[in-house]
Order: sequence, then structure tokens, then C-alpha cells
Amino acid sequence: MPTSRIALAAGILSLCLAAPAWTQSQQIAIDASATLVEAAQAPLPEQRATQDLRNDFAKVFGREPRLVNRLEDAGPLAILIAERGSVPAGVTCATTSETEAFAFSLTKAGGANGRSVVCLTGADLRGTIYAVYQFSQTVLGVDPMYLWTDKAPTRRASIPLPADFARVFPSPVFRYRGFFPNDEDLLTGWIPAKPGEQTGISLKVWDNIFETILRLKGNMIVPGTWIFPDDAQVQAASERGLIINQHHAIPLGVNVARWPKDVPYNFSTHPEILERAWTNAVAAYKPGQEILWSVGLRGLSDVTYAALDPSVRDNDPLLGKRVGDAIAAQMRIVRARYPNAQFVTDLWQEGARLVQEGHLTIPPGVTVVWADTGYGDMQDGGKVAAGQGAYFHVAMMNGRANQLSEMVPVSVIQQELGRYIRAGATAYLLMNTSDIRPVAMTTRAVMDIAWGGLPKGQGDAEGAWYRQWCTEEFGANSAQAIEKVYREYFTAPAPREGITPGSAQRNYSRVPRWVGDQFYHTEARRLILDVLSGHQVIAMPSQSPKWTLPRVEAAPDDAARRAQRERDIADCAAAQPRWDAVWRDALAAQNLVAPGRREYYQAGVLTMIAINRESNRMLLNIAQALRDEAAGQNAKAQAGAATALQALDTIQKSMAAAEYGKWKNWYRGDWLTGVSRTRELVQAYANHLKDPLAALPAPLTWNGWEAYFHIMRYEGDRSVDVR
Repeated sequence: MPTSRIALAAGILSLCLAAPAWTQSQQIAIDASATLVEAAQAPLPEQRATQDLRNDFAKVFGREPRLVNRLEDAGPLAILIAERGSVPAGVTCATTSETEAFAFSLTKAGGANGRSVVCLTGADLRGTIYAVYQFSQTVLGVDPMYLWTDKAPTRRASIPLPADFARVFPSPVFRYRGFFPNDEDLLTGWIPAKPGEQTGISLKVWDNIFETILRLKGNMIVPGTWIFPDDAQVQAASERGLIINQHHAIPLGVNVARWPKDVPYNFSTHPEILERAWTNAVAAYKPGQEILWSVGLRGLSDVTYAALDPSVRDNDPLLGKRVGDAIAAQMRIVRARYPNAQFVTDLWQEGARLVQEGHLTIPPGVTVVWADTGYGDMQDGGKVAAGQGAYFHVAMMNGRANQLSEMVPVSVIQQELGRYIRAGATAYLLMNTSDIRPVAMTTRAVMDIAWGGLPKGQGDAEGAWYRQWCTEEFGANSAQAIEKVYREYFTAPAPREGITPGSAQRNYSRVPRWVGDQFYHTEARRLILDVLSGHQVIAMPSQSPKWTLPRVEAAPDDAARRAQRERDIADCAAAQPRWDAVWRDALAAQNLVAPGRREYYQAGVLTMIAINRESNRMLLNIAQALRDEAAGQNAKAQAGAATALQALDTIQKSMAAAEYGKWKNWYRGDWLTGVSRTRELVQAYANHLKDPLAALPAPLTWNGWEAYFHIMRYEGDRSVDVR
């Protein structure tokens, strides 16, 4: 154990031994009569957390507690919320000075017969916020993911506190920890922003996201995909006490998906244009915001810079130099305004390769962040080192991974993040959550590790995690059965060429271990369009600027087309019995789920399985129908298309069942996986089989254009300021 951890453990022990001796007769019980005490001058983020605690009290006890600004105005039982340096005189609370750490303790104010005080104290602002939310979780029983799992705490008349309530919660394992809600189609379609809010997602939903991060003891947010620094949610996140970060494709906050038409994006020939854009983006952030600056150089949208600069194409040494020069320029620009700025660079895709091969040297003062493949496998090639960090996906939009369901097993999360912890690479952990609700379980798993590290003393850590999650969310009676369902679920998809975690294999970011929910739909649409459109398939722009022209995809040769179709048939046929087994076990486990949790079981487990199981069935039948049609067996092809339509209808029925209560219209924003678009195309194919003269679909690959039109629509014609 590191010396600092030994000292901290000793400090915790001495604190607990020195705590007041509360006998059973003196034991404190929390109820609706408790008074919350918070200084009138408390920072706004702390006040917001305190109001959340009042709301939690109302859920448990039926009404909000009274809130006062002075301890002497409190009743017999006070809950004091304060930073370490703001504890009222004469009150002895447990405290800690470690960054973002916090403490619980019990004390008396006003002598032995005075009021009882429950102290929730933080070393700093965020430590105090975490103390509030941890109290809510451990004492009131509020699920930190309740906004996404719909779990309500148990109604109680009172809750006794243990006599040894005193406890210090040390600093987190990872220094920076947070969400990147990326490719946010479902969130945008669910509750879009009101006119004038200057954001795509409702500010209320954004606030829900910020609250979730803080309840999970995160401290950082990348607030959307293609955004501007002055978008409303950026300031709203700051008002919640979160650090603002940018992702790898928008260094310093430059929204390159809105690069102005006819303006060169070339750091080799026009560095002054990019430097003006970076300078203007830095200036657009509001004073007082806490920012962790992302630096690097990629192309317009999320592509390699080499795609736009011919001089560095197929010239990795020069590409690495350009990226390094850009990082140096970006650091200089930021430090001119913020001398103490902190920097990270996310080595997504070609970045990892350039560093591994020695073509890119990251300057001192920049935290190196290795990215995974989108499937949980980190791309450091075994080179991860102390002081570095991780960019980790639990959801990934690439046409093959997951947008509507879980895909990354907890074993992979524990394995890869555990490797980083052992290496001391704990400076940063950004988690790509996409729309959050479909990946609630793995989101919680990653954030628990980000704060507290790996679970200790558990031979089967993955199983222990599943059982903990299932017990909390579905009830103890169902935990063992649903643990089995999760294990089967993560091994059911058709595998693809795998990689060894941490390997240095080139281009491994393009090679998943398994397929996700997007693959079935992307592949089925491609197969159908390829036949019906004579291979002249148009790909509309999606993340790229509005003025990017469509392109005609290169038509594969007949042999390659047949080989891919046959592989789809073989893979999906092999996977279907596995999916059927998962479904049977999930249905059987449903009877064990606590009655009040069956709606969430439908949304979080049954709908998730149905999407993948029926999508696999749909692709299998479409690929077989195309083969049968080519062999002149039209009746068999029609039967296959009909079965595919039934599978898609089953998916949509299951999705509708998951849109209960506040989740009405949740799947309205399914513009990236595009289940409804797949059904339209399968129906067109079924019509074609019955009547070759039936209307044909437009030869258009559905690759996300609609999603980004909606996600970015609030931006209008705004473009990056390069003046």
C-alpha cells in the first residue's frame, strides 16, 4: 500500500476511535423533523446539491426538511452541510484535507444536553457535494442512478444511524472522472430543448445528467458532441460544480462539424486560420468556468487530420509533427488567457498509433489519455504509464457497436481499468455514455471504479458486481437468476475478429470482438440496398459540415458480396440459439423481480435482449432471403422477408413497452441505429419480392444524417469563428 494510503488509513482509524461514544440509547434517528443547516453564502453548486437532498427527504419521509443558515436556528436534530473551513465555531466535526474527500460524523452542539448534529463535511466544494449525495445514498437509500432506473427509495418514518457513523471517505482513485454524452440521438428526441434554450437537449435533462455525475462522485463533463463553447448546457454544467472538458474531435472547443464553407482547414498551409479559431473558442468560454483543456488535431468531424491535408497523407512522421505543433500552439493560446491551465490529449484511433511508433511526442504538461477501441479494449499497446489516463466507451456509435443496449461486459471494464490503476494511470477517466439510459449498469460500474477502485477480496469480481446491481435494482430474490442472464447476454452476440487487450496491433480500433445492436441494422440495410440499387449507393453526410457532398460508395465485387452475406448467415445462425436461451432465462427471471421493479426490468433487460435477439433474427432472415432470391427460390425469400418484418415488429413492440411514464417518446430519437428505417427498407424488399415492378427505395445509406440534423438543428447556420 502506498505510504499516503497507509497514513490515510491510520487517520481514519484514529478519527473513528476518537468519535463520541454513542450508545444505543443515544442512537440518532433521522426523520422529517431534521433541520438542514447550510451557510447562506454557500456556493451555488453546494446549494443545488442540498436542494436535491431536500427532495430526497420528501421521497423518503413525505416532506422536505426545514433549511436554515445558522446552527442555532436548527431543531433538536441538525444535519450540517459545510466545507472543512466553514464548520461553525464550537462544533467538532470529522474533517479531511484531501482533494474531493469528505467525512461523516456525529457530535453535540451546546454541551451534553444540546442538539445532535450530523456533520456532512467536505475538504472542498466537490467533497462537500459528494458528502451530501453519499448521505442520501447510504442513509436514505436513494439510488444514484434513480433518474435512469426509476428506482424510488423506500418510504420510512425514521432511519436510525449507526453508533459508528463517523467515517472519512478518501480522495478518488482517478483524479478527473466524468461523462461524455456522445451521439445523443435518443436524449435529443426524448425531450428536446425549448425554443431559445440554445442547446439540443432540454436544459432540465442536462441538469439530470449533471446530477447523476455528481451522485456517482464524478467531477467532469464533455457536454455534447458538436457544440460551441457558449452553448447553454456548458454554463449549466459549471453552475453544478462540474469541470468542463472537450472531446478529442473538438480541441479547445472548436466545433469543427460547423467549419465554414470555403475556408481552408489545413495546419500545414494555413496555420493562422486554425489558430484564430482556437483563440476565439478559448475566448468564448465564460469567466469563472473550471476547464480541463483538450488538445490535439483531427479533421473536420471525427476523422484523421490526414484526410484533409495531402502533405501528411501516408507520411506518419510528418503527421505526428503536425499534431505535435498544433498541441504546442493550442497550449500557448490557452496559457495566454489561463496561465495555470491543465491539458489532456485523447489518443483516439491514429493518435495511439503515432505515439506507439514514435512519430508523436506529447509535450510536458499534457496528460496522455489512451482510448479504447469502442469495445472496452484499451489501445495503449502495453505502453500505459503512471500519470496517464483513459477514454473508455460503454456505448459506441460506429455502425457496428451499441447505441440501444449494453455491450461491454463488466469483466472487460474491470480488467482494463484495473490494468490502468495498477500502472498508476489514474489522472483521467472519461466515459462515453451516449444516451446513458441504455447503458445504466456499465455506467455505474465504471464510475464506482473511478471513485473507489476495483472491488477487493472477491474471487469473482464480475459476478459480484452483477449480483450487487441486480439486488439493488430488481431485488435480492432475483439477483442470482439475472446475474446468469447478464453473463449469457454478453456472450450471445456473434463474435468478430478479436484483439488481445493492450496489444500493439495496427488498425485494431476497426476490429471489434463482437457485434452490437447497430451492426444488424447497418448490415441488413446495406445488403438490401446493394441488391435493389445495383450497387450505386449514396452515403449522405452525417457528422460532417452541411456543405459536404454525398458520395457514391465503391461497389464490392460479386464474390466479396456473397462472402459477406454467407458470413452473416453463419454468424447469425450460430448466435440465434444463444439469444433464444438468454430470452428464455430472462422471462423466467421476471417472476422473481420485485413487483415495483418490473417496468424497469422490461426496459433495462427484456427490451435490451429483444433488440439484439430480434435484430439477429432479422439479419439472418434477410441474408438468407437474398441468397434464396439469387437462387431463384422466390417463395422461400418471401417467407424470410416476412419473418424479418415480424422480428422488427417485435422490437418496436418491446421499445413501446419501455416508454412508460416519463419515458414517453424515448425511442423517437432512434436516428442512429434506425430500427424504423430498417423496417421501411425490409418492407420495400418484401414488396419487391412479390412484385418486381414495385417502387424501389432511394439508393441512400442511412448512416446518421437525420440524427445530426436534429441534434445540431438549434445551431442553425452558425459556423466556427475564424476571423
